[in-house]
Amino acid sequence: MKNLLTIAGSDCSGGAGIQADLKTFAAHGAFGMSVIVSVVAENTSRVISIQDIPPRIVADQIDAVFEDIAVDGVKIGMLSGAEQMKTVAERLRFYRPGGVVLDPVMVAKGGRALMHPDALETLKAEMLPQAFLLTPNIPEAEAITGLEIRAVGDMEKAAAVLRNMGPRYVLVKGGHLEGDAVDILFDGEEIRAFRTERIPTKNTHGTGCTLSSAIAANLANGMEVSEAVGAAKEYVTTAIRHALQIGKGHGPTNHFYNLYKNGGLLQ
Repeated sequence: MKNLLTIAGSDCSGGAGIQADLKTFAAHGAFGMSVIVSVVAENTSRVISIQDIPPRIVADQIDAVFEDIAVDGVKIGMLSGAEQMKTVAERLRFYRPGGVVLDPVMVAKGGRALMHPDALETLKAEMLPQAFLLTPNIPEAEAITGLEIRAVGDMEKAAAVLRNMGPRYVLVKGGHLEGDAVDILFDGEEIRAFRTERIPTKNTHGTGCTLSSAIAANLANGMEVSEAVGAAKEYVTTAIRHALQIGKGHGPTNHFYNLYKNGGLLQ
């Protein structure tokens, strides 16, 4: 069993953040650990408040994990402020874990900003060079690159710009475009598109967290990058197709659908 660490915010409603990450790790047969950088009071409809964890406590959580447990993969999600980013980057440089998957979370599904605007330059300078794989959605890719993305060709251009900022691989997610859900993976030489049918549902809370965590788990389990991305996209598509009718807004995906089905728990 692989040991995976998520460094992200906490979603008390359970659909996104470290809760989604830990569920995804478990669904992939991995042991999940977490470093909480922010406590987010949110549900399927809105974000009520955010409390950032002091950088010293963030660093202590990272140290507590790495000094005792072998870490086979790291997923990084919500980092709300520059100080949290600098702290995480410094500890990553110290411990040098492999296969870091960075999901640059900026806005909640309900529209609330989850990253301070003045932290964008710190994200680019401190965090992007730490990423083995970067997984921005279209608004995040636009914010980081300054480009306008309206088509798959624009996604390819953005992926090239993003890769020059430090990540080894870039996966630009196309869920905000119309038509099929197309994601673009770029390794500096080859562009590969991953296409699935768009599922008509509002229940997509935590899909970005889930996808990036699934990729991290697949990498830790020995898959090559393109295989890891393809399998993760298939996993999250199934989780969306069988999303849970929970809450009044954007419900969560079904992280354990395949496990429950294969275990005979679903009729």
